[in-house]
Amino acid sequence: MVEPVAESINFPSEEEKILEFWQKKDCFQECLKQSKNRPKYTFYDGPPFATGLPHYGHILAGTIKDIVTRFAHQSGFHVERRFGWDCHGLPVEYEIDKTLGIKGPEDVAKMGIAEYNKQCRNIVMRYSHEWETSVKRMGRWIDFKNDYKTLYPWFMETVWWVFKQLYDKGMVYRGVKVMPFSTACNTPLSNFESHQNYKDVQDPSVIVNFPLMEDKDVSLIAWTTTPWTLPSNLALCVNPDFLYVKVKDNSTDKAYIMMEARLGALFKSESEYTVLDKFPGKNLKGKKYKPLFHYFSKCGEKGAFQVVLDNYVKEEEGTGVVHQAPYFGADDYRVCAEYNIIQRDQAPICPVDASGCFTSEVTDFAGQYVKVSDTSYIYMQSGFTDVSAVLPRLT
Repeated sequence: MVEPVAESINFPSEEEKILEFWQKKDCFQECLKQSKNRPKYTFYDGPPFATGLPHYGHILAGTIKDIVTRFAHQSGFHVERRFGWDCHGLPVEYEIDKTLGIKGPEDVAKMGIAEYNKQCRNIVMRYSHEWETSVKRMGRWIDFKNDYKTLYPWFMETVWWVFKQLYDKGMVYRGVKVMPFSTACNTPLSNFESHQNYKDVQDPSVIVNFPLMEDKDVSLIAWTTTPWTLPSNLALCVNPDFLYVKVKDNSTDKAYIMMEARLGALFKSESEYTVLDKFPGKNLKGKKYKPLFHYFSKCGEKGAFQVVLDNYVKEEEGTGVVHQAPYFGADDYRVCAEYNIIQRDQAPICPVDASGCFTSEVTDFAGQYVKVSDTSYIYMQSGFTDVSAVLPRLT
């Protein structure tokens, strides 16, 4: 006898009834038993961290994964579904560092690797019960009892085995790429990790003069919000299609070159400057300029300290002349490699160590954390003769 459908349904209670029915009949395990002799369908489920609670992204992705595996089962396959846990990486270390007040690798060394690993292992499954509850409430069928953890030696050994197969087939290569980096943990970051605990901060904005070698009375004007990368400058980039101007500052009689559309970044009104010339950015290609610092002046022999062209330079910010430090910017690296200022398979100059401090090559700021040096005031105090080229301005 078919029961009539109620006019009003309490969905939360219906959900609980269905979950109770599934649990009483052990439906998921029965499903696996019935399909055990069928062809296997392998589904690799990227594991979450149990150091935090599930959020919308987990719930959405988990629902899609459940749909895929259910469809595969209904299509005649045996689908083993095991839940997994990611037990490595910065999300775990970040929580321990915050709890124990660890500031860097030196603190870890004092504690000892074994003890540090022990502390990390103690929290990797901190919210596993909450995860299991949430996933079951989603109606997802997956095995929590036969789960896997990335900290299991057999799991890590399997990953290395797979990597070796790729290496033996010539599918692994060594390259160079600009990536987010944690100076606190001394390690590169994934995009996901770099957005964790993300905060908006105020950085200094400076406009810098780069005198042309052919005419030292004329300077290219570049803009940057990372003054600490200026010692690594190897080129200046302009947009080949936009209009640039040579202007005279009426208050100083100095001449500057910048994008016409960005004159407002340097001058408050048209009465403050006189336009001497106007031309497309491509006319600046190859022009040499005097390096701001002497640290890597020898790079000029390999084509550094010239104007290069690329369309990534926009007219919405800055001066239309972009300072290039290829170790610290993906576009900088790409453009400098295209102009053979650096080699694609080699890391460009990096006068900053893994803790974010300047190396001995940068004599004026050696040992100083880059963000401490990230103000024009620090440059002014260095005693370097060309420091006056760094002009603080608001844009």
